[in-house]
Amino acid sequence: MQIPDSVHALIATGPNAHLTTLNADGSPQVTVVWVGIENEEFVIGHMGVWQKVKNMRRDPRVVLSMLAPGKNPMALQEYLVIYGKARITEGGAAALLQRLAHIYIGPTVEFPPAAYRDKPGYITRITPDRFTGVGPWTPGQR
Repeated sequence: MQIPDSVHALIATGPNAHLTTLNADGSPQVTVVWVGIENEEFVIGHMGVWQKVKNMRRDPRVVLSMLAPGKNPMALQEYLVIYGKARITEGGAAALLQRLAHIYIGPTVEFPPAAYRDKPGYITRITPDRFTGVGPWTPGQR
């Protein structure tokens, strides 16, 4: 599925995203993450095998949500929800996090901390299945 230009524009502003994965018992697990786009997939970097990584390895169904800066004609806050499937790849997380840090923290920041920069880490790649929410990415809006 092609990612709409309106979604590319939102992601370029660096909104914190809520990544929802499923725990083994089926309950949701939510983490705030930085997100980018590469080759029509959403990408998130992780320097360790945290709970979200374990969850996505077991069950690839995920949801990303984020607030947008605008309001719709009814004065409702715009937001984006992305439903998709995740796959985890090893390596490249430090470079991805450095690129995203320039958007999320500032253009001169060095991230992750030095102790992590030589570790491979993991990248989550999310292939979107559908987009919902309030905003130009939602069918029938704008």
